Amino acid sequence: MTTMIQPRQADQHGSAIRLMSVDILRGLVMLLMLLDHVRETFFLHQQVSDPMLLEQTGSALFWSRFAAHFCAPVFIFLTGLSAWLYQQKNRDPYALRTFLFRRGAFLIVLELSLVSFAWSGQFPPATWYLQVIWVIGLCMILLGVLYRLPLMVLALIAVLSIAGQHWLSHLIRLSGSEWQYVWTVLLQRGYLPDVAGMQIRVSYPLLPWIGVILLGYLCGPWFAPAVSAAKRARLLRLAGFAAVLSFVLLRSWNGYGDASPRQEDAQSWHALMSFFNLTKYPPSLNFVLLTLGVACLLLPVLERYQQRLSGLAVFGGVPMFYYLLHLYLLLILQKLALLCWGANHGARFGVSSVGQLWLITVVLIPVLYFPCQYFLRYKRQSHRAWVKYL
Repeated sequence: MTTMIQPRQADQHGSAIRLMSVDILRGLVMLLMLLDHVRETFFLHQQVSDPMLLEQTGSALFWSRFAAHFCAPVFIFLTGLSAWLYQQKNRDPYALRTFLFRRGAFLIVLELSLVSFAWSGQFPPATWYLQVIWVIGLCMILLGVLYRLPLMVLALIAVLSIAGQHWLSHLIRLSGSEWQYVWTVLLQRGYLPDVAGMQIRVSYPLLPWIGVILLGYLCGPWFAPAVSAAKRARLLRLAGFAAVLSFVLLRSWNGYGDASPRQEDAQSWHALMSFFNLTKYPPSLNFVLLTLGVACLLLPVLERYQQRLSGLAVFGGVPMFYYLLHLYLLLILQKLALLCWGANHGARFGVSSVGQLWLITVVLIPVLYFPCQYFLRYKRQSHRAWVKYL
């Protein structure tokens, strides 16, 4: 296949700068994201909270939503990793900063325009939701500011922003203060002052995500051409096992690590759900340890079988194109469903079971695959600057 992403793509100097496994992992979590967004399009009548209310959430819906928890942390982690790879192929020491600033600003504008319209179906929306694209844009801009600091300083910032957030949330109380809106952006999900009568809600507080993108950047040297696949696999497995073990210990202790403690008196299957019922907004320490730990354990496996899994790399190779395409496809499908069958859950059309969500998701995968495959081919052949942003 001419569109297959090779295990390593070489630049004009012959330097290996990219592994297919990175795109495969990105493509995998993007398909999980598709499932979650199908849920938000056709199953919105059964809301899920953060963390989920287990008494009101069936196991099928719980585990479907839990699978989607891996999307944002893995994508932002890989954004940091990709930034390091981008830096290696540019001799200009400030090329990365320029790219991150431009890309970050582009994502913020995109969140407030095309993405907002795709979610609401109207522009301007009644409420501006500052979601994952917004926070990725901010993280990229901040990485552009910080990346030239010593690696140990970056590591310290990453650890403090992820592991220290719970301590900060208890220490600092800004409700009613003039600084409360800064705190809303950093750590406390909520509303900002209205603009022209429109509400603005921060859905993805920034602070812990800074740590996630920095961790991805710090892991970049493991993917350098001089590092063998065996050594990279050992480093990733060590990091993955350490993160998952830390999660298990912290969650078992049921103390520090998540704003929502597990239910110690829960029984059997319910107890297992409670153990993995973690806080995403903002991502708790336990949330980050589990999701990034699993991602690190997956990467060596994906690299080993990357030729067989190359189809996933098609999605991962054009992430923003895929993101916009799937949002607008779901918007169109919701409108068509309303025309064909009418509203059956408030003003929306919805399906009756989680199984139907999975069926819709499976059907949409090939529908999305072929446009992504075409655009990936165009992206590789084109020298236009704007293509880099998709």
